[in-house]
Amino acid sequence: MPKKRSGGGLTGTQQAAKFLGVSVLAGAVLAGIALPATGVIGLAAKGTVEGFDEIPSNLKTPPLSQRTTILDSQGGHLATVYSRDRQVVPLDKMSPYIQKAIVAIEDGRYYEHGAIDLKGVLRAINRNAQSGGVSQGASTLTQQYVKNVFVEEAGDDPEKVALATQQTMGRKVRELKFAIQVEEELGKKKILENYLNITFFGQQAYGIEAASQRYFSKHAADLTLPEAAMMAGLVQSPSRYDPVNDIQEATKRRNVVLQRMADHKDITQAEADQAKATPITLKVKAPKNGCITAVDGAGFFCDYVRKTILSDPVFGKTAEERQKLWNLGGLTVRTTLSPTAQAAANEAAVAKVDKDDTVAATVVQVQPGSGKILSMGQSRPYGLDQKLHQTTLNLSVGSKMGGTTFGFQVGSTFKPITAAAALEKGLSTAQSFNDPTQITVPENGYSRCDGTPAGSGQWEVNNELESEKGHYDMTSALGKSINTYFARLEQMAGLCETLTMAKKVGYDRGLGKPLQQKPSATLGGLESTPLDMAAVYATFANRGTYCTPVAIESITTAGGQKLPVPKSSCSRAMSEHTADTVNQMLKGVVEDGTGATAGLTDRDNAGKTGTTNDRKDAWFVGYTPNLSTAVWVGDDIGEKTPMYDITIGGQFYPKVCGGCLPGPIWKIAMTGALDADQTPSFVPVDVARGDDPNKGRAQQPGDAGNGNGNGNGGANGNGNGNGNGNGNGNGNDKPGGGQPGTGTPTLPGGIFPPGMIGGTGGRGQGNGNGGNP
Repeated sequence: MPKKRSGGGLTGTQQAAKFLGVSVLAGAVLAGIALPATGVIGLAAKGTVEGFDEIPSNLKTPPLSQRTTILDSQGGHLATVYSRDRQVVPLDKMSPYIQKAIVAIEDGRYYEHGAIDLKGVLRAINRNAQSGGVSQGASTLTQQYVKNVFVEEAGDDPEKVALATQQTMGRKVRELKFAIQVEEELGKKKILENYLNITFFGQQAYGIEAASQRYFSKHAADLTLPEAAMMAGLVQSPSRYDPVNDIQEATKRRNVVLQRMADHKDITQAEADQAKATPITLKVKAPKNGCITAVDGAGFFCDYVRKTILSDPVFGKTAEERQKLWNLGGLTVRTTLSPTAQAAANEAAVAKVDKDDTVAATVVQVQPGSGKILSMGQSRPYGLDQKLHQTTLNLSVGSKMGGTTFGFQVGSTFKPITAAAALEKGLSTAQSFNDPTQITVPENGYSRCDGTPAGSGQWEVNNELESEKGHYDMTSALGKSINTYFARLEQMAGLCETLTMAKKVGYDRGLGKPLQQKPSATLGGLESTPLDMAAVYATFANRGTYCTPVAIESITTAGGQKLPVPKSSCSRAMSEHTADTVNQMLKGVVEDGTGATAGLTDRDNAGKTGTTNDRKDAWFVGYTPNLSTAVWVGDDIGEKTPMYDITIGGQFYPKVCGGCLPGPIWKIAMTGALDADQTPSFVPVDVARGDDPNKGRAQQPGDAGNGNGNGNGGANGNGNGNGNGNGNGNGNDKPGGGQPGTGTPTLPGGIFPPGMIGGTGGRGQGNGNGGNP
């Protein structure tokens, strides 16, 4: 331990040694300026003096981290994000007072010396020797600027920051050499401009423009003399002189700056005295950084944009390159977000579900034909404070983009995909089945894409209600969401063909996992995301052409350069006729089917409800020709809650269904987003219907008549009934009368052969009436 005097100070010997050390260091630094590029003085990174033949380009125009501004599709401000809150402005956009104040307090002889102030070095040596320590430095403003460039480059990496700021002779020599070259190539004014843009002023503000906005809510060009002096005083120690936390200390420091300006004749003594007498009056603007500041609940969409830039190779081949672009900032990102649609989606998401409910709701909208994401809304606000029921989990997307691991099971919203696959295979919408409430189908009746059976067990399929039994064709089965029908239709269309169609229309699982080749896919047993489902249904609206969702329209750098952005990729998934046919059938869902409460009355619209086992997920996905919207409601935290006997949004639900909660939310979102003057229609097509043998009646005597079971009565009084089997009745009770026929059902492979129309099974009814004898 070094010896100390009784008063705690250094001894005379130690002071002499200190003075000698400072003198030697100063001499070495000065001498180091003339060292050749192959000198051996240690540097921060490599330990040698290298690469001083040319000035690095980053010192001429440093790549300063700045604010990134995110805009909606109309150019409206959506959010501001940054790793450094900075807005670079030219010198003529800075108050003359701040220019004079910063020079006066940091480097009073700035315009008189070169990169190195030899007089300042000698003055520092003298004062440091007198104080027995290093109480005063000799760095010029140019040297400080060079140091700040390397600190800025280090970013938030602690090791790099330590290297850029370590107190070594090598680093000092390095700064001096670069400072000389910077002065030669940039000149005093440009260095001053760069310095004022790079310097940290406290309160998370970098550069004079951001700092002016933070402390005084005004532009740097409008700073008054007292304000500019206070700002200049912050540079030496932003925390110590922070006026927000210690107004007295900030005032003392400001007055030192004012006096220094007067001493240097930048202002008169009278001006300095008047400014000193002026109290510091702050108008602090709180930092607004990140997607938490997004308007109209668009924080989740904002975060999706951020994730897009960080993950899409168009913004850099490696994750490191993309992260560097984002951290550098200074970008103006124009997005696809429609302010009208976003306001509607946000209103809808919170209209029926409260933020503190046990379940959450999400609404996402996509434009058919372009893939543009128009809105993302959630019932829980975007943020980190769980006490306020905030979340950053984006329920509209998969984990790669900040959402859930795989998405959610989609329930019956998958059924239109099966219908499209069946139509593409040539099956008719008149294809009919007559089923009980429950059927059992062998899994080996379904084939995977490699030709192997999908399983070896028995698949029991149940309809939702006991009353859901009997005769259904494709249209009525979609309208009533009949599970047994779609289990059979998937077998006829082909499991592989159904899942291939799903991929074509953009149905995807999270984490890039392939779709599982299970028969239960047709009932929505596989997970997907609300965004993907909105894009799937946009394919139907777009007459069979799928377009990948996109969120960014354009990006411009701080220097005005336009960057490439991801483009929507569109591909045909099905024929126009198939899509038009699905559209016509799904119109029935919102007209008189399970989604009737959601239907719009002023325009063509279509959609599908969906619920999963135990009602853990509830969906409504629907569309018009120019807008597709997906709504999901379910438990977003922990073990999923069955939605039975539950209060949501202040309303009690004995059981939540796709039409009774997501449906009304969908209607609010669609009504608010759509333009009342733009009401395009679906392309009309004829949709064949399957004859229902249970709804016929006898014809007049002598005519061919239809009774239950397609009984045909002729003049001889014979009736033929087709139920699940064939029955013949002979009219012996009275002239022209046909009695019920009986038959035995045939169910090869657990499914009716194409074209066979069944009754409820086992017994055909032949009640045709013949003519008089």
